Amino acid sequence: MSGFDPFKLSTIVYRGVARIRDGVEERRYYRFRGGRWYGGIATGDVVGCNLRCKFCWSWRYSFYTNKGFFQTPQQVYEKLTRIAEKRKYKYIRLSGGEPTITMKHVIQLLELLDQTKFVFILETNGLLIGYHRKYAEELATYRKIAVRVSFKGTTPEEFEQLTGADKKYYGYQFKALENLIDAGLKPGEQVYPAVMLSFSPEENIKKFLDRLRDIHPVLAQEIDPEYVILYPHVVELLRKNKLKPRIAYKPNGIPEFMI
Repeated sequence: MSGFDPFKLSTIVYRGVARIRDGVEERRYYRFRGGRWYGGIATGDVVGCNLRCKFCWSWRYSFYTNKGFFQTPQQVYEKLTRIAEKRKYKYIRLSGGEPTITMKHVIQLLELLDQTKFVFILETNGLLIGYHRKYAEELATYRKIAVRVSFKGTTPEEFEQLTGADKKYYGYQFKALENLIDAGLKPGEQVYPAVMLSFSPEENIKKFLDRLRDIHPVLAQEIDPEYVILYPHVVELLRKNKLKPRIAYKPNGIPEFMI
């Protein structure tokens, strides 16, 4: 049985998490926070995603469209820069769900951040950037940006197993890297891959690295590896989906188990 179409799901999710007020695209968020990632970063966590990852740490918000509260890009800018200034962070990001579902919102936020001292990290699964080349071109017009394309597995089969989306859409994640580099972002600095490795055997990881090298050699050297963190609500989701990682970590950073 094949999986779902994430682009159709994007359209459905958009109707629940976005609204236009006075020409401004607002997006649902469920929190704003500081955190230790990237050496310290201010984060806005968005509601709604176009995948249904069976290991998702934010599934209680990313799987739904009616939670959280609407924010304008200006409100997001003010909240995130306030956190970053107070804690002396260099970085600001959007995370939690899939930010590119509301791309106008992202671009309007980038316009506000572009003249500041902060670097904006866009965490994305890359599907919509791979599908819409113009998204990559728009992102590349901003100076202080890094796009972290988070791959859901190392093969099309893993992608379908882990996300529920049809494996034929997996290639759009690689296409996102290609589009971003072609648009002028520097590989390894302004665009780089992350990948969920908790479920991947070594032979699949090797194939994944080879495919990255075909796009640009630097990409295979600048991977941000991801592993399942066993928060209670993540364990609940894994059990529901009868999914066992090869390796996972407790919230305190200690490896939990291997199979």
